[in-house]
Amino acid sequence: MRKVLMKLLIFTLPLLALAGLPGNAAEKEQPRQASEQMAGRVTLKEALADKVLGKKDAPITILAFESLTCPHCATFHRNTLPQLKKEYIDTGKAKLVFIDYPLDGRAMLAAMLARCSGEERYFAIIEMLFNSQQTWGRVKDVMGELGRIGRFGGMTADEFKSCMANKALFDGIKKRQFAADKEHSIRSTPTFVINGQKLLGAQPFAEFDKLMKPMVK
Repeated sequence: MRKVLMKLLIFTLPLLALAGLPGNAAEKEQPRQASEQMAGRVTLKEALADKVLGKKDAPITILAFESLTCPHCATFHRNTLPQLKKEYIDTGKAKLVFIDYPLDGRAMLAAMLARCSGEERYFAIIEMLFNSQQTWGRVKDVMGELGRIGRFGGMTADEFKSCMANKALFDGIKKRQFAADKEHSIRSTPTFVINGQKLLGAQPFAEFDKLMKPMVK
């Protein structure tokens, strides 16, 4: 827990700099936006709601703790998730709950962007972020790249700026991360908790299948 707290403290201040807002300006801007419409399309409550891929009443729940700058998480989405989706999620046997576990400031900004995009666009933006991770995750102008992804998802420049400046959203994601660490002792990404059983890393589909097959009645 202490390690996670230190990581969050390290990237909280750079986050304001990345957003292009001086500290005082950010402090004035963020509370004003905290409880109103965010990005012109979602409320704070909607933005922080669980993001579920699949049927909500599926018998198997896959909690996926991921950081959007994590290359192993991108590998999972590229190599394992398509078959997992085909065999378990699309068939109603399982649902995947994406839980942000940002390991740095860029991952936090990307998580905020996805959550501001709206329910229908959320997972499409997540996949876009993983597919272009090597670009926005490394460029100097990270805000420019994330803004471009936001525009591709239908977000205006003002909506993107509002999203990036929303302290309540930032705090909400951070709170969920603390809770995840406390409940599941997350030490790396990706970490999956499948009906209470933990699976670490970007494992191939066979490993998920081995664990999940006995759970299907």
